[in-house]
Amino acid sequence: MTGRMEGKVVLITGAARGQGRAHAVRLAQEGADVIAVDSCAGIDTVVGKYPPATREDLDQTVVEVEKAGGRIVARVADVRDQAALDAAVADGVAELGRLDGVVANAGIASYGRAWELDEATWQDMIDVNLTGVWHTAKAAIPRLIDAGRGGAMVFTSSIGGFKGIQQVGHYVSAKHGIVGLMRNLANELAPYRVRVNTVHPTNVDTHMIQNPGTWGMFAPDDPEPTQEKAIPGFTSLNALEIPWIESVDVANAVLFLLSDEARYITGAALPVDAGASIK
Repeated sequence: MTGRMEGKVVLITGAARGQGRAHAVRLAQEGADVIAVDSCAGIDTVVGKYPPATREDLDQTVVEVEKAGGRIVARVADVRDQAALDAAVADGVAELGRLDGVVANAGIASYGRAWELDEATWQDMIDVNLTGVWHTAKAAIPRLIDAGRGGAMVFTSSIGGFKGIQQVGHYVSAKHGIVGLMRNLANELAPYRVRVNTVHPTNVDTHMIQNPGTWGMFAPDDPEPTQEKAIPGFTSLNALEIPWIESVDVANAVLFLLSDEARYITGAALPVDAGASIK
């Protein structure tokens, strides 16, 4: 089946690389045009844990979306900045002519026991991973309602939106919060035929997990953690015997939830997690 998103325009945050780029390319393969947003900058409480996305990364997303057949408007904007996000969406709609879907994907990761996190680390996590999703929704919803065509939004949560995970209490709190926001918006937007759902990946093979900080979480007794040493820990999370999934696995779920195949699915929390949420 092809053309499942033909003629539609989708806003994607955190689109410079990883899951965000995978969503952009997969949707373009199915006929969508894309408004791609990324901050392309580091955050102090994350710097040093893994490298931030860059403008060059966002430019590469543009190349890959166009290669897949889609039009794309790419803008640098931080989801913590409502005005910048509003402007990016306005630019995209002006150039592409409409807005039909949203993937609120931008997020960060950092680590520490919940009671030992400093104020800035906690606040940055909530500001990006939860408030940033709310900002994205705020930027998009009036346009979806005014167009009168309905629409669909997908928020990227996590297995951490279903259960606690040690060393990432701030992340878990934000990802649980996304689920509450999704359920509330699903009710509020149902009269306008705008559907809202979440996806819940297990670990995904991106920069966010492929770094020494995350490897150390999964090989806690090793002073020099490596990916190889961390693989048994990664694998232990999942019912299926794999250490992580690929970005395209999440992108396929996002595509389904945005497409008309899911036209009566709203308020759902969809795991893409190799069974991690049942363990």
